[in-house]
Amino acid sequence: MSRHPVQVIAVTGGKGGVGKSNVSVNLAIALAEMGRRVVVLDADLGLANIDVLLGISSNKTIENVLQGECDLREVMVRGPGGIRIVPASSGTQKLSQLNSMEHAGLIQAFSDIGDDVDVLIVDTAAGISDTVMSFVRAAQEVLMVVTDEPTSITDAYAQIKLLNRDYGVFRFRIIANMVRSPQEGNALFGKLTKVTDRFLDVAMQYVGAIPQDDAVKRAVQRQKAVVDAYPRSKAATAFRALAKKVDSWPLPSTPRGHLEFFVDRLVQETGA
Repeated sequence: MSRHPVQVIAVTGGKGGVGKSNVSVNLAIALAEMGRRVVVLDADLGLANIDVLLGISSNKTIENVLQGECDLREVMVRGPGGIRIVPASSGTQKLSQLNSMEHAGLIQAFSDIGDDVDVLIVDTAAGISDTVMSFVRAAQEVLMVVTDEPTSITDAYAQIKLLNRDYGVFRFRIIANMVRSPQEGNALFGKLTKVTDRFLDVAMQYVGAIPQDDAVKRAVQRQKAVVDAYPRSKAATAFRALAKKVDSWPLPSTPRGHLEFFVDRLVQETGA
């Protein structure tokens, strides 16, 4: 059993189209540049898109691990900057029906790599399905991606409210994506906290903004991450600043800081 604390961060955002996967991948690469060993779990089970974003393909998924056909190390795909990706599989929706042997196998699979990982980034699907909630609830840190659209704010609020009310999640880190100016990012955070402060008892922390940048679009077209393809772009610079902040977040010193705890909680949640 691993005893190495791992930072588990769920990247989420209520609605689709806010750039969650882009944030997940670029944050991962920026952390890897700082010497961290990073694994990205593509938890968008219906629409696995990290491999598409990065132009990499995998012939095995986490489902093969559950079926005992291989271990997690064999499933992981190398990405840019040395990050490793656990590809999603539409079959992973079976998480809610795992039998006790598969449950134990999943925990074992993650504990096998636990000593080899510093940060696990969980890229969730859009929406507030049970599966999304389970992944977010099991992580230690919730990084909520919002954009300057009314639907993004309302959906983020709905997700925060649900996580807080039904799952006791208290702390949320907010990143404003695709903003035209730093002021717009601050204003966006202001709009969100105006409603959360009024109706919820939550701790909201603004962790910065990623600017609207054509380099991101060009990188996506090339199936590359912007940090990798255009390292001097405004967006890449912002992702590195975000990575520095994330790296300074305290690591839990309790057992809940270990990967097995994350997986155990995840499976308990989905099985409930």
